Amino acid sequence: MSNTEDRFIDLEIKLAHQEHLVEALNQRVYEQQQQIDKLEQLCNLLVQHVRDQARNAGAAPLAHEPPPHY
Repeated sequence: MSNTEDRFIDLEIKLAHQEHLVEALNQRVYEQQQQIDKLEQLCNLLVQHVRDQARNAGAAPLAHEPPPHY
């Protein structure tokens, strides 16, 4: 009976460790998604800013201008 009880205790310990690991990984995934959401929002703002600057300049894109050293 002791062998079965020891195995049961070992399984409970392993399960507790796995539950803790799953919770820690879940928290990390949540934090990373929050960071991704913020970065996507920032990228969208930067794209909009560049578009607004191009519209306000009213000139051809800079790619068509010769570099200043010519």
